[in-house]
Amino acid sequence: MERLTLELGEATVELQTGEVARQASGAVLVRQRDTIVLVTAVAATPREGLDFFPLTVEYQERSGAAGAIPGSYQRREGRQADHEVLASRVVDRSIRPLFPADFNADTQILATVLSFDADADPVPLSLLGAAAALHISDIPWNGPLAGLRVVARDGKFHVNPTRAQMAGAALEVMVGASAGGLVMVEGGGSEVPEDTILAALDYATQVIGGALPLLDEWRARVGREKRPLPAAAGTDLDLAARADAAAAAALADALRTIEKLPRAANVKRVLTAAHAQLTGDDPASAPRVAAALEALEQRLVRQFISRDKVRLDGRGAEDVRAISGKVKWLPRAHGSALFTRGETQAMVTCTLGGPTDELRIQRLDGDQRRRFFLHYNFPPYSVGEVKPLRGPGRREIGHGALAQRALEPVIPTDDTFAYVIRLVSDISESNGSSSMATVCGGTLALLDAGVPIKRPVAGIAMGLVLEQGADPSLASADDLTILSDIQGEEDHLGDMDFKVAGTIAGVTAVQLDNKVGSLPREVLRRALDQARRGRMKILEEMSKIIDSPRKELSEYAPSMLTVKIRTDQIGAVIGPGGRVIQSIQEESGAKIDIGQDGVVRITAPDSRGGKAALKRVRDLTRDATINAVYRGVVTRISEFGANVRIFGTTEGLVHISELEEKRTERVSDVCKEGDEMVVRVIGTDNRGRIRLSRKSALGAEPSDVED
Repeated sequence: MERLTLELGEATVELQTGEVARQASGAVLVRQRDTIVLVTAVAATPREGLDFFPLTVEYQERSGAAGAIPGSYQRREGRQADHEVLASRVVDRSIRPLFPADFNADTQILATVLSFDADADPVPLSLLGAAAALHISDIPWNGPLAGLRVVARDGKFHVNPTRAQMAGAALEVMVGASAGGLVMVEGGGSEVPEDTILAALDYATQVIGGALPLLDEWRARVGREKRPLPAAAGTDLDLAARADAAAAAALADALRTIEKLPRAANVKRVLTAAHAQLTGDDPASAPRVAAALEALEQRLVRQFISRDKVRLDGRGAEDVRAISGKVKWLPRAHGSALFTRGETQAMVTCTLGGPTDELRIQRLDGDQRRRFFLHYNFPPYSVGEVKPLRGPGRREIGHGALAQRALEPVIPTDDTFAYVIRLVSDISESNGSSSMATVCGGTLALLDAGVPIKRPVAGIAMGLVLEQGADPSLASADDLTILSDIQGEEDHLGDMDFKVAGTIAGVTAVQLDNKVGSLPREVLRRALDQARRGRMKILEEMSKIIDSPRKELSEYAPSMLTVKIRTDQIGAVIGPGGRVIQSIQEESGAKIDIGQDGVVRITAPDSRGGKAALKRVRDLTRDATINAVYRGVVTRISEFGANVRIFGTTEGLVHISELEEKRTERVSDVCKEGDEMVVRVIGTDNRGRIRLSRKSALGAEPSDVED
């Protein structure tokens, strides 16, 4: 058993190997405080004929890690929750770029949370553990890499923060970095300046830089010899030359087709003809010919951008595609927007609900409730495909979470706008940057619904193309081209996908992926600056569609009313066994939610039902005012007076002497049960019961009488 202790800022993390999961290619137990995560890495025998790298990453939490039993019927963990999927994606996107291009063995990373301490988040530990397990394993991998979470709070940076340090943090980002620079970044903040993001990344890479040599030393002690890579096929220069002669000119013309689907059809026609010509009577050469033609296509696209400075659709590097949109185009939705940027389009709806519509999530640190959430859908027709519909995949969950993170900082607080807010984005057309189109369309839908957001948010996806053979850590401005608002081919064939969302005041969300292994700080700085310029242009175009929240909610939005009662009055509204609150809800059609602080929120399909429920709650909890005049109902008579209910369950006694100005012989001469009676509150008796007078209320003006 071998241990390694890393000091990551204020956090102490211990790595251990050699005791658990010894038959895995690499296995590490990672511990911070009382959180312990087991991370294993296993690679199978390489498979021939694969043109992709079959890597799977699974992050899984065990309920027993927090001393709980799963709530499912079978009392065992079920499918991955969304937050587990998001954690898996963070690890995957960090380690994937560092695998050699020629490695194609099935590889699996499993991160299992075995013990949970709420002051030590297992997600950054899983990232660090995956990198360490790969580094000491026999799996080919260009490490070392380390990962951590950094937050900015009160002008200081904290690594792998505690709950107290996370609370109120202005910025929070997950960072994965190697010796060459940044590999993965994901996080967001409350409209933070770009300089603050760069400072946080500088701090994170500085801390990681101190850990990387220690990981190398640990590998020297406990690591296995790396398995050899399969012999590289090499470049068939003759075939490459023949492919160039057969297809380069026609393919270049086809690639310059402006629209996506016609361009794809033209490219396919050229490649199909060239493939048939080059294969000839040798069917066995088909895979090599296909690879040569694919390499030719990639080379041409990259030359257009890096050498000719012209993109496939004719734009310059900083140009943003044409933007259009409209709102209130779905008549029954509470808020709706259609946002189009080039050939990417998002249909976004905003639905308002009451407190019972909150999203409830089971986590190791307890149940969470969210009053704002966003769901992203990517139907197959958006890219002209036919596929069976399934549940949301990792891509849908990841894109939705990114867009939600981008919009969350501008959502009004509960005491300002008490509605639960759900956004749904359906991508109706896609050619890159659909998650950022969701951010823009989500902003428009929120404004259309009348949600008083702090400021509009826009998102843009940035790309990168390096000159052939350029080292990203040494590349000069002439060696690389940063692209604004990338489309599909630029994402697929380029070197970076860097999404940035924010307002005019600052950044709310960032997400970085790259394919070159690592990126230096200067590339990120330039990309952030260029992204800000693009974001300002997009916000300007969005303001032409709708520039402020609507003053009135949709007529189809539920009515939301709020009243504050004393905490000792909560029981009166609920009633024995909940019978009172249930009767109010049945009679009014409203839903009633009562907080422990006495805040009562009433949600109803229409204003009439909401007002009826509000009146019942007020009647149940209001206090009678001395000298006030009420219209009540006689509930009981006796020989010494009449009991009158003036509102809710509040009753008082009208003594027989207070019924009339003259002497009353019998109460029944004046009233009977069920009669309405106007009375004045004249005080309380020595037991605190309300004393009423009909005699004192005689002659009161109708406007003075409360029903």
